[in-house]
Amino acid sequence: MSISQIAKSLTPSATLKLNEKAAILRQKGNPVIHLGGGEPISQPSVFAINALQDLLKSGEIRYTPAGGTSQIKKAIVQYTHDYYQKEVHNNNIIATIGAKQALVLALQSIINPKDEVVFPAPYWVSYPEMVKICGGIPKSMIPANNVYHPVIADIENVVTSKTKTIIINSPNNPSGAVYTEQFIEDIIAYCEKQDIYLIMDDIYQRLIYDGKTPISSYKYVTKSIEDSKLIVINGVSKQYAMTGFRLGWAVANSKLIKVMSKFQAHQTTAPSILSDKAAVAALTNDQSCVENLRSALEIKRDALVSGLRKINGVKVFKSEGTFYCFADFSVYSKNSAELAEYLIDTAQVITVPGIAFGLDGFLRISFCRDIDEIEEGVHRIKNALSNKNI
Repeated sequence: MSISQIAKSLTPSATLKLNEKAAILRQKGNPVIHLGGGEPISQPSVFAINALQDLLKSGEIRYTPAGGTSQIKKAIVQYTHDYYQKEVHNNNIIATIGAKQALVLALQSIINPKDEVVFPAPYWVSYPEMVKICGGIPKSMIPANNVYHPVIADIENVVTSKTKTIIINSPNNPSGAVYTEQFIEDIIAYCEKQDIYLIMDDIYQRLIYDGKTPISSYKYVTKSIEDSKLIVINGVSKQYAMTGFRLGWAVANSKLIKVMSKFQAHQTTAPSILSDKAAVAALTNDQSCVENLRSALEIKRDALVSGLRKINGVKVFKSEGTFYCFADFSVYSKNSAELAEYLIDTAQVITVPGIAFGLDGFLRISFCRDIDEIEEGVHRIKNALSNKNI
């Protein structure tokens, strides 16, 4: 079979592959504990569910405009005002089929073949593949002094004349790190000076712990929204526990949004009206569901970190956001893929190998599940590793 060179260059999503493996093991009756997933188990906003049910009862399930309805754009404009302290307009918004599509549309709209896209490691597994899909060259780097918190010098060391875009994800998947305000200020100033696009992937924006608050990137932007090359990505999947609804968005200058909408019109037509209505309801009604999820996750985070710190030799960073812990297991194996397989085979626990995020020797462990499952999973991991020589 003949397939494209781009298709040949892509690797499967490690996280989705593990989801499939977990489902197969459970179907076989295996007592598997899935600590690799990136999906909250709490219920979505009741307002989203009710809005969806009302729309289904009406039977009016039709196309939406390519960039989303005026209602979802208005809701995102208000969200940007409330959580970024930034005034934008409907023409600065595109609603997409999940934040993942917003990222791809942004890259398709600005990347030419052989353009470079820079991002720190550890990085979300899809960044390199998205860049390849667009014909670009992904360039990651490991921060020199602190793997969890890059500084501007780390970025400057890999940027070249071919660099078109930088992607920053904070809170970060997989590390759970919330990048410092100084770094956010520096990266915005740097991109403005170098005339480089900056994509801020904020999908975990409000899932932050220990009294920290989200940093609005717009605080440090000196240009108007129409002159800025800042692109802010967000969505309802993570903080509203609405992963299956597939509704994300991008905020950017209106010229870029128009191009992204053109791409979306030809690729997927538009977001589903079902997701649109549910997301509007989630964004514009009582927000306690987000805080309830955040506070529950913080308790689970503490349970996971406490358990992992009892495993001899494991170096644990206390996640500052998201619902992941990215721990250093290299004392047991520097090959994270082999170690993850070992834990599946011997402990029936699924984790994600760090190599999928650009750092070998680490494992990403999710604290989305119930505390009982988290504690049992860590107990199994500890027992399995006790049989390995350090």
